[in-house]
Amino acid sequence: MNTDYDLIVIGSGPGGYVAAVRASQLGMKVAVVENELLGGICLNWGCIPTKALLKSAQVLQYAKHAADYGISCNAQFDFEKIISRSRNISATMSKGVEFLLKKNSVDVIKGFASFCTAGTIEVESNNEKRGFAAKRIIIATGARSRSLENAAIDGKRIIGYRQALTLAKQPKSMLIIGSGAIGSELAYFYNAIGTQVTLVEFFPAIVPNEDDDVSAQLSRSFRRNGIKIMTDSSVENVDTNGDVCSISIKTKKGIETVEAETVLSAAGIMPNIENMNLEKIGLKIDKGRIKTDEFYQTNIEGVYAIGDVVATPALAHVASAEAVACVEKIAGKDINPVNYKNIPSCIYTSPEVASAGLTEKRAVAEGYKTATGKFPFTASGKATATGERDGFVKLIFDAATDRLLGVHCIGPNVTEIIAGLVTAMNLGVKGHDIIKSIHPHPTISEAIMEAAAAAYGEAVNI
Repeated sequence: MNTDYDLIVIGSGPGGYVAAVRASQLGMKVAVVENELLGGICLNWGCIPTKALLKSAQVLQYAKHAADYGISCNAQFDFEKIISRSRNISATMSKGVEFLLKKNSVDVIKGFASFCTAGTIEVESNNEKRGFAAKRIIIATGARSRSLENAAIDGKRIIGYRQALTLAKQPKSMLIIGSGAIGSELAYFYNAIGTQVTLVEFFPAIVPNEDDDVSAQLSRSFRRNGIKIMTDSSVENVDTNGDVCSISIKTKKGIETVEAETVLSAAGIMPNIENMNLEKIGLKIDKGRIKTDEFYQTNIEGVYAIGDVVATPALAHVASAEAVACVEKIAGKDINPVNYKNIPSCIYTSPEVASAGLTEKRAVAEGYKTATGKFPFTASGKATATGERDGFVKLIFDAATDRLLGVHCIGPNVTEIIAGLVTAMNLGVKGHDIIKSIHPHPTISEAIMEAAAAAYGEAVNI
């Protein structure tokens, strides 16, 4: 048994590999255990391959509308090549993680890990088992698609996001259950390449965690592009016996039947914590997730958990932030806990969605008197010049202190401007700090200044 490690990280996703690299930088001897591909879900089956698919869809949309820009173009696409490009990009990024781990002298142990004691694990690979020990162990095993009771994933007619990224041929029609980031992004992609898409959402609005105005705008954009949206609806049954799936959907008006060649279940995720002998070491689980303190220590000394296996936002950048905080605390650094009140959220549809902080509804519910400003991209010179005028930037301020409470954007490239606003909120920036900061023209980012000015009745361009 190898007993030389200071830290073993189980899982190599954006939580796991970041924890391993940072720990090595801090002088620890580190190993990562990975049962599949380095980089985890994000690099191989989530963030990166979906963005590759979405870029192909965006290029196709540009080509189809080339005449709007004075260019003649006969737009055609090859579905297999689109999928192949996405997979190649994921493979490249996975190799990048391999390079980072090697560069930082992190050992990679291939196989499935389970606990023997709080400080020892057994790794099984190719029917062989090896034992390893470490002073500390971090669980960063991520999550997978939730399989619904009324629409159990079979990998063929009812699929999860993994299958949606690697289909052998393009389906003529697809029904998507759930309109969060995964559901909405794949709805945009398949609609853009010509698949007839129906998007079913249990809540009253799509992307239900976003500000109401953002949800309404994305819904308008989707419907304009031909996506059928059913909100306040739930899938009751999927009959896969025919040539196409027959889906019974409960709506406010009663049961409606929709037919689709493929059903995609995108209604949430499940943490990967089974078969790891967590109960053997007495690890506390609450509602399917591992309980930790603010620095990710579980109830078992020396065992930590980060990312999708804990009850925090299931986002790659959150897992990475948790990884750094966890490891730096282990190393004895004086650090602050992760600020979950200011986590950026991005959805890479077209138009893009990006947000952070409080929604307007949540701010009012928490007792704030708000000053809200919105700047539409129909008034933006840059958005008009590029032909992408859907959306807006919306800023929410505390009227009593002028402090920025929330930002909600929908439009072109807004996922690239959200980080600056997260920094602004962390620093306690006030409305007139933004207004008096000169923003370059013409840019998408100047909508931030214009929205701030609108909140105080000082807007010039709307």
